[in-house]
Amino acid sequence: MGRSARAAGAVVGSAVGDALGAPFEFGPADAFSERFPTPGAGGEMCGGGGWDPGEATDDTQMAVLVADSLLAHGGLDLPDLFARFRHWAASGPKDIGLQTEDVLTNGMPWDLAAAVHFQVNLRAAGNGSLMRAATSAVAFARTGRTGTMDAARRIAALTHGDRAAWEGTALFHDLVRVALDGGDPLAVLPEALAAVHPDHRIRYAVVLADGWHPADATESNGAVWPCLGSAVWALRTTTGFEEALRAAVDLGGDTDTVAAVTGGLAGAVYGLDAIPARWTDPLHVPLPGSDGRVLRLPDLLGLARRLDGGTTAV
Repeated sequence: MGRSARAAGAVVGSAVGDALGAPFEFGPADAFSERFPTPGAGGEMCGGGGWDPGEATDDTQMAVLVADSLLAHGGLDLPDLFARFRHWAASGPKDIGLQTEDVLTNGMPWDLAAAVHFQVNLRAAGNGSLMRAATSAVAFARTGRTGTMDAARRIAALTHGDRAAWEGTALFHDLVRVALDGGDPLAVLPEALAAVHPDHRIRYAVVLADGWHPADATESNGAVWPCLGSAVWALRTTTGFEEALRAAVDLGGDTDTVAAVTGGLAGAVYGLDAIPARWTDPLHVPLPGSDGRVLRLPDLLGLARRLDGGTTAV
């Protein structure tokens, strides 16, 4: 399998997971399998909860904004990216995380908004920076472990003042990097963890350990630690893209984001061809604030191809 198929798998897989999980958000465990007990039978892109069938949420919308900024500037331009986030937040998206919304609407400049939010609230370890990381993970994969993890931290810090969110996003970046090179992301977890800030390394080591199960989480999967841990668990305990996504959505809770993160990882491992057409055909990403722009599969493939060309301007 070529690298381009893996890059496309990461970008499209994340969007598919987002749209697949959205109708089950905040629901109980196993709701997906109870509704769709037979794998491969079809109809899983069912819509509901305010989402049309195949409609991606804020997770993928923000990932597209990241891609747009990186491609427009040939690399990371943090003020531009924050401005795009802010414009999007003011344009009335159907859904936006409470923490992200506060940071993007508090009137503070790009380099202070998240830090001030964290100082005031003392809580900013949600999964909102992890959920949008598939596009940037593809873009920075060629910069190596240090380069891609640093880029992830800087992008995460735009909306999340807690370093825990930075490190979780950095880990995701590195796991995707390894998968795009054809390696096993699970096999390099010890090396990736060694690159995590020491203050956060032990906590991530717990949720990424071989014997960890999402039921062992001490927070909801709306937090960054169990969200990433659940995605890695879904990849580790299954043997294909579709099976991994079913496992992720069946966890309940923040199903769209857990499935988006799982889809990004599993897509990078198994490639675009492993993603069922019945999931990609209805997939669409309306982008508020963009004059009615709606991205579909060909658009996401185009983003993935251009991002995979390599971004080195960190």
